[in-house]
Amino acid sequence: MLKNILSRGRSRSMTRTQKAAIAGVGTLGAVAVALTAVPASGQTTTSEAAPTAKVAYSTKQIQDVHAGVTGQLAGASQKVATIEAKKEAAAKKAAAEKAAAKKAAAKREAKEAASRSAKRAEVKKSYPNNLDGWIREARSIMKKHGIPGSYEGIHRNIMRESSGNPKAINDWDINAINGIPSKGLLQVIPPTFEAYHVAGTSKNIWDPVANIVAACNYAADKYGTMDNVDSAY
Repeated sequence: MLKNILSRGRSRSMTRTQKAAIAGVGTLGAVAVALTAVPASGQTTTSEAAPTAKVAYSTKQIQDVHAGVTGQLAGASQKVATIEAKKEAAAKKAAAEKAAAKKAAAKREAKEAASRSAKRAEVKKSYPNNLDGWIREARSIMKKHGIPGSYEGIHRNIMRESSGNPKAINDWDINAINGIPSKGLLQVIPPTFEAYHVAGTSKNIWDPVANIVAACNYAADKYGTMDNVDSAY
């Protein structure tokens, strides 16, 4: 019994010794690790992160980059300006064409309206069947054909030539002797009437309006206007 007790006590004692040894070894290891962390000078230092190295660029590189960016911006601005200029030019052209078309349409409409008015006036307007009416109607026709002659000039020559008689005939002068007597309000001979007849008037030499217009057309050719005629012509 005693032997067993002693054996168990020794066994427990060895276990404690082993534990103590292990603990001592652990402590020594920790001290060794700590000593290796201490600098040779014997002073402790706080570890710091190494500063980040700065990248150095040359002045030329910066200038090249700046020039490249500036060039790109200038090119983009130029493209935008060109596009805007084209848009503006196109808008101006379209506006000008629209204005021109509108103006042309207005001019055409005015011309057509004037033509319609003139036609209505021609249809509606009538002249009295007397000397005053004949002269006024003759002058309206003369105006269309650019034949000059005032009312007073025509009236004055009619009164001298025929006294206002549309059937007057000269059967005694040289023309009558030659077989082509002067006829009508302004005493026109047949060859002259035919040569200076104005389209749109009667081809009858006795017609007062046709007689006046043909005579004034002849006077305009030979004297500039019937107003310049003061005697036999």
